[in-house]
Amino acid sequence: MTSASELRSGKTHRDENFPVASWIIHPRHRALILSFYNFVRTADDIADHATLPPDEKLRLLDLLEAELLGNGNTQKEAVSLRNAFAARKMPPRHALDVLIAFRMDVTKLRYENWDEVIHYCRYSAMPVGRFMLDVHGESTSTWAASDALCAGLQINNHLQDCGKDFRDLNRVYLPRDALAAAGADVEMLGEAKSPPALLKCLQALAVRTETVLNESKSLAGQVKDFRLGLEIAVIQAFADKIVGLLKVRDPLSERVHLSPLELMAQSLGAIASEIARRAVGRRPVSKPAAGA
Repeated sequence: MTSASELRSGKTHRDENFPVASWIIHPRHRALILSFYNFVRTADDIADHATLPPDEKLRLLDLLEAELLGNGNTQKEAVSLRNAFAARKMPPRHALDVLIAFRMDVTKLRYENWDEVIHYCRYSAMPVGRFMLDVHGESTSTWAASDALCAGLQINNHLQDCGKDFRDLNRVYLPRDALAAAGADVEMLGEAKSPPALLKCLQALAVRTETVLNESKSLAGQVKDFRLGLEIAVIQAFADKIVGLLKVRDPLSERVHLSPLELMAQSLGAIASEIARRAVGRRPVSKPAAGA
């Protein structure tokens, strides 16, 4: 098999925990954003494929990189993104960074501590936010807050899917030292309901993730593009709501994803709040983390 497209899971931009190229974003940016998304989704599906051997996963990820850089035309997602970047005179650096994370997914199944998880987020999530900011011509001074938001979104996802990742891929993003401190172990992730020690660990990690998300509160107000500011406000609202669920629920046995109705309510509330904030010129306010 030589086509990465054949390994797609079927998941699209409409299935994510956050909006991707939504109606909020200006139409002139959507084609590029969707090309970036399709490239990243294809690489992610390769890394997460349940039966593909690791060496074949790495070969296909290398192939995507090579064709993104102009060496070949067999992988449509790479060629499409390459052409989209060329049309906008943008370098491929953020897409190349994301490929580093997917190679890590193939070769690294355990994380020792929080710093290792954040290092993974540096390549799996932060480049996505930086790409969006670059597309809109925003300053690199916005990267710090964006990095915090993207890391928080990524860790939310790790906590939401911790049981599935362990059962399907034997991959655990929960830091080993956090598990040990709570008296938990990775085998507990295979159970239908979290034992008390694992639940303690998961909810402590959610509190820590909330602290990271609080570092991103200024982002919507930092960006100059009005539509991007609204999109960021919506994403922030989703992330805050999800981490709130993770602080009190068990992701192995309870719902920790937002329903369509909740997504709509969070979107409308965030848009209205950001429009009002910009209208009166208020700066975003970061609420203190629990226990601070």
